[in-house]
Amino acid sequence: MSVATTNVNTAERDEQGVIVRFEKPSRQTIGDTSKITGLVKAKYIIPLIDHLDLQANPRDSKTGNVTDAIQDSIESDPSLFPFKTKGILLAASDYEDLERDRVHMFFDNRSIEGILDGGHNTLAIGMLILKRALALQGKKLGRKRVTWSEFKELWNDNRDAIQRYQISVRKSADGSDEDSGEPDLSFYVPVELLVPANPDDKLCAEEFRHNLLEICEARNNNAELTASAKANQQGLFDELKKQLRKRDPNLYERIEWKTNEGGDIRVQDLISLVWIVLRHAPVVTDEDGKKVEPPAPVKMYSSKADGLQRFERYMSSPDVSSATGDYTMDLRNPATLQALKLAVEIPALYDYIYEQFPSLYNRAGGAYGKITAVEKANSTNTIKTTPFGGKKVDKENPEGFIVPLVYGLNALVDPETLTWRRNPQRFLEQYLPAIVKRYIEVFKPLGWDPQKVGKAAMSYSTVEDAYKMALAGILS
Repeated sequence: MSVATTNVNTAERDEQGVIVRFEKPSRQTIGDTSKITGLVKAKYIIPLIDHLDLQANPRDSKTGNVTDAIQDSIESDPSLFPFKTKGILLAASDYEDLERDRVHMFFDNRSIEGILDGGHNTLAIGMLILKRALALQGKKLGRKRVTWSEFKELWNDNRDAIQRYQISVRKSADGSDEDSGEPDLSFYVPVELLVPANPDDKLCAEEFRHNLLEICEARNNNAELTASAKANQQGLFDELKKQLRKRDPNLYERIEWKTNEGGDIRVQDLISLVWIVLRHAPVVTDEDGKKVEPPAPVKMYSSKADGLQRFERYMSSPDVSSATGDYTMDLRNPATLQALKLAVEIPALYDYIYEQFPSLYNRAGGAYGKITAVEKANSTNTIKTTPFGGKKVDKENPEGFIVPLVYGLNALVDPETLTWRRNPQRFLEQYLPAIVKRYIEVFKPLGWDPQKVGKAAMSYSTVEDAYKMALAGILS
């Protein structure tokens, strides 16, 4: 392993970091992300459990048949365990390579970094270690099923016992004491670690963090119900369906409201637009009493799954919906209803921006057709249409170029009444040329790369400022 020089003083961050040692690791780098893979001895799982929780994992873990099977596999034949499991997926936005294939990881944002996948593996291994530690003292671990948070309480309460168990098996392994006969911590766990390709490069680290939620969502796509299926089943889309059917019956029919139900437009594509208005609605708390914050603007492009999950939390909030006798939810919040009525107008506005953008880019002094991503998108002879209305257009646009312009529509929403400050169609007809001229100034520093444009915060702030200037009559 090469040694990465980071901008972090390791001595100052030891309390925040975790060190693991990989056995014969391999490293792969593509773009802004590097992946370190290898086998890690179970003793290194202990500091991971000490320092991390499952904030970054979309599913909480609970003991049950799955964790029982994992423990049985370890107990029966630990040498085969690493070949029977996917192991644990970790992510850290800062790290340092140490000697002897050790990696010191620092987790700056626990909501997106830490254990991305493998929560049940971590819980099963932790429970097994805790059981062995208590057994060494002649105690037994109860058979009650526990959640991750309940396990962490047990873990912390018995941390001294775990330490004594570590010392005991370490002595046995070193041969410095009589063999205690206790099962040791030398069995291997497959571990993948995702890190920025260059943690010293701020843009690289930012891009890496933006990608983590999408990676996490993809790695956890084997849940019994996807977020969209669950929301649809609970009736959380019902009012949106009703309003969209009134506004645009053809578009309503094209939405895939439930996975594999049919339809060529994903429901998360629609939900990302709904948040343009919904972000101005009064803040609500979810079933756990946590505030449901709107997704960051860049998530409209980089992680629509995040917007969908937040929409599910928002619509199932006791402040928004009430349960019915058949376990579905009924909308009862007037502000939310008004937001949905306004939001269903946005797909048509998206299509207008999509249709106009190529010519407006050229009018602003650019050569749109010569952008590499645009050439690639238009290299085939397939019919080109607007995303929601299906209107034929001359040019197909990379999504990353269009989304920030559409996000800017949030500046037209009056947060007091959840109505338009100005008629959005007429506003775009008047001011979109000037907004585009200001917006495309961000293209050059971002290399005319639609992925970078769509994921850069400055794209959204530049557009939003342009909309506000137009509203104030100071943009021409």
